[in-house]
Amino acid sequence: MESVNISGQARFKILIVDDAPINRMLLSEILSERYDIVEAENGAQAVSILERSARDFALVLLDIIMPELDGFGVLAYMNKNHWIDDLPVIMISSETTPAIIRRAYELGVSDFMGRPFDTEIVRQRVNNTILLYAKQRRLAQIVTEQIYEKEKTKNLMVSILSHIVEFRNGESGLHVLHITTITELLLKQLAKKTDSYLLTAETISLISSASALHDIGKISIPDEIINKPGKLTREEFEVIKTHPLNGALALTNLPIHSDEPLVRAAYAICRWHHERYDGSGYPDGLRGDDIPIGAQVVALADVYDALTSDRCYKRAYSHETALEMILDGSCGVFNPLLLECLREVHDQLPQALEDVSLTRHSVDQEAVLRELSRRDVTSASAQQLRLTHIEREKFRFFLDSIQEIVFSYNRDSDIFSISPLGARQLGLREVISDPAGNKDFCEVFGANFPASLMADADKTLPEAPEFTLPRSPLPRSPSISCKAIWLEGEPRCCGVIGRIESPSHT
Repeated sequence: MESVNISGQARFKILIVDDAPINRMLLSEILSERYDIVEAENGAQAVSILERSARDFALVLLDIIMPELDGFGVLAYMNKNHWIDDLPVIMISSETTPAIIRRAYELGVSDFMGRPFDTEIVRQRVNNTILLYAKQRRLAQIVTEQIYEKEKTKNLMVSILSHIVEFRNGESGLHVLHITTITELLLKQLAKKTDSYLLTAETISLISSASALHDIGKISIPDEIINKPGKLTREEFEVIKTHPLNGALALTNLPIHSDEPLVRAAYAICRWHHERYDGSGYPDGLRGDDIPIGAQVVALADVYDALTSDRCYKRAYSHETALEMILDGSCGVFNPLLLECLREVHDQLPQALEDVSLTRHSVDQEAVLRELSRRDVTSASAQQLRLTHIEREKFRFFLDSIQEIVFSYNRDSDIFSISPLGARQLGLREVISDPAGNKDFCEVFGANFPASLMADADKTLPEAPEFTLPRSPLPRSPSISCKAIWLEGEPRCCGVIGRIESPSHT
């Protein structure tokens, strides 16, 4: 879009599109002292240039009547490819009827100048248009960077709380991420069904973020109770029931920021996410919509994730069984409208939770987002989501098509992921948090497998990361081929990927 001259000043690039050489020469003489000029003899040539390097230009000066492709055809093509969103066009023509000018503006031109024109007016209008768009792009970049930083801060908070829950409560650190994911999904569906709860996009984001704090009060519960593998006594359950008030009290006593919208939303969720719609919950016995909608949604999300996750006191239920238990009232009474939302999004839940499980420990995700933001700040989020989806689907396709079991282990998050084929053959879930504490995993690989895996990985070098393990969990399978994953620029191995040849292939 811009180059730098010998004085160090930025020079913007302009594309002049006109079939008359004299017109191109005149405009070039007027503007070349200040701008770099590229010329196109007709619309088709202009489109070819823009296809190769539209982002290099700060402005297009466009004639209307040209052979092969006229100016309106160029505008239509620019709209189709969304170039017009970021690349301003000034149309210059002797055709100045109201219908022509109206059509030009409808197709997105920034300005229209008739011939003959005044040289100084051309310079000024070109300069004004370029500067206006440059300011708009800069403003868009600033806003996008602010949004990105806000999202990064929110995600950091969720990540920290996930680890607090993971190490303190004996639950999976994914529990907090699952709650935020389910909460957001249900709130968006609820917003489609009714405007009774005033669920704007900002409110949905606020409640979803605050949901990460729903169980913060459990920090005050003794270890021997919160991690008890068997059934709780009545007295122990009464202690557990204090965590909503303890969490709310902790937020109330914050020395600063206690009146922030996020903290107020978190307070409501902490205190009332164990209330039930019929008034049978705790700690205050609230009924119906006296329970804040954020707390109602988190309550439903919490129950669903608790049912479908392994706990120290139970095995995970299937998605279908969990839905049946919630909808038939086995887990308490919920807002009928929320139950309708659950029915309507139930087929999205397993994939949504799998996505957050797989991307939680992706070491490249933030770097990808930064690079996309650098390249195109106005569409970075959409590109990142598309990239993540495409790579995940491509990865799953290749895994399903080979007769080998592929796995990965992330040291930092303590998550073991295994390909669909491996999960089916070994009777395991595809994503396992705390594998050494998972009974099914230990029966197949042994409790010491993650530790021994990383011990061997630590013996490798970044330039020679491959190694083998002598024991395979499958009969008639050879040793396990592995590759250590070393963090670039750091003398540290963060995980391992590996493959085991399936017996059916031998």
